[in-house]
Amino acid sequence: MTPNIALRGLQVGDIGWVAHRQGILYAQEYGWDGTFEALVAEIAAQFVKSFDPVHENAWIAECDGQVVGSVFLVKVSDTEAKLRLLYVEPEMRGSGLGRRLTQECILFAKARGYQKLSLWTNDILHAAKHIYQTTGFVLLSEENHHSFGHDLVGQYWALDLKN
Repeated sequence: MTPNIALRGLQVGDIGWVAHRQGILYAQEYGWDGTFEALVAEIAAQFVKSFDPVHENAWIAECDGQVVGSVFLVKVSDTEAKLRLLYVEPEMRGSGLGRRLTQECILFAKARGYQKLSLWTNDILHAAKHIYQTTGFVLLSEENHHSFGHDLVGQYWALDLKN
């Protein structure tokens, strides 16, 4: 049975939740240290501080009153937006929620007239990469970096919204 998942905007407490859950999960699944949680908290806090409701949005996914995922869309310029902090709780993986959250970003970006939607991720996040590939994003570049206590390969992806 498909779970009943509702998407809503940010509420007080969501920023802490996003940083907390992503910090814990990425530590458990990938061994990432607390600098990842700090990065998530910084990105989310900056989003709230400079939020432009005309050009930016965030979606929190809930199932039976429990938060099960999130994604943010941030303005980069008049022509480009960035998908940030896509996250799905483990029990919701495979439900299509990650794709749904990504599609919400794409639709919002198109509706706001952005020409490009970009994102940065790491190559070990296979499920996220699959979502990006199957929704039309193209891998633009990769770079080795040492972050979150590990040697990683960062990836820059973009989706042309002009079509």
